[in-house]
Amino acid sequence: MSTRAFITGVSGTELTAAEREFIRAERPWGFILFKRNIATPAQVAALVAELRAVANAPDAPVLIDQEGGRVQRLGPPHWPVYPPGAVFANLYDSDSALGLTAARLSARLIAADLADLGITVDCLPLADVPVQGADAVIGNRAYGTEPGKVAAIARAVTEGLEQGGVLPVLKHIPGHGRATADTHFQLPTVDTPRDELERTDFAAFKPLADLPMAMTAHVVFSAVDPAHPATTSATMIAQVIRGAIGFQGLLMSDDVSMNALAGSIADRTRAIFAAGCDMALHCNGNIEEMREVAGQTPELSGKALERATAALAARKAPQPFDRAAARAELDALIARANTASA
Repeated sequence: MSTRAFITGVSGTELTAAEREFIRAERPWGFILFKRNIATPAQVAALVAELRAVANAPDAPVLIDQEGGRVQRLGPPHWPVYPPGAVFANLYDSDSALGLTAARLSARLIAADLADLGITVDCLPLADVPVQGADAVIGNRAYGTEPGKVAAIARAVTEGLEQGGVLPVLKHIPGHGRATADTHFQLPTVDTPRDELERTDFAAFKPLADLPMAMTAHVVFSAVDPAHPATTSATMIAQVIRGAIGFQGLLMSDDVSMNALAGSIADRTRAIFAAGCDMALHCNGNIEEMREVAGQTPELSGKALERATAALAARKAPQPFDRAAARAELDALIARANTASA
């Protein structure tokens, strides 16, 4: 069955009648869950199954932001706490192999949690490279401030997710680390020269250009396009994301409803596709906004369909895994990292 090129959130822990009607009529490619959608493991698994059943799409991707640290939609009492990216960065500084092992283990454990629920995509890893004076929205979510280190840890996280049968989404391409504002609320402009961006921000993404999916940054890079954030910049997508970085996978927008973007929800959605994104992402579960997004979203076809199909085909069956042993090993590594940074 054909689908439309958008991913949608829903409002609560079960679908409303209006949401069922919307999903059947508008045929989103995928879904994304947030804390408002989470109660118990049985409830989440039932919601995931219902989303796919209503969409008549048993393989429809269901996404979540499960990073660890501040960004963890699944948490106690039903799911364990995971460390933020900075923990892996600190451990990497004292022993790079152990830092990568911890990052891989954490992602593998997260993948096991998600697989239990039928969630097939995690919006992870980050390759953002924060700088002094940047907004704290990235902060300790990042894997460090050196692009080679960030890319190496991001690769280990990717491997852990993939070993658990969960697809990664690389974010926030081409870089959110220099943003001086939280894009949920306002649009940041980065005035760094392009050659410096190539050496730092963009360089962290380049080794990860083979990942199946990536999410854009709602950030203006004035050296490339002073008028538009990367999400709605045809120049940035063609020259930097597809060009200099070389990413050829499925490119989705960050959330359409974030206030960094200008205009109505319909305007924003049109601009996202006009710029060259393959997929629009809408997260807040507001049914009126969802209808606006759907109204401006094309059928998934052409190159975007090829990329979407290839992304889903990249998902592997989970490998055998001793969850208890992996958690004990991760906890020991976290304790070591905390001791090293104390």
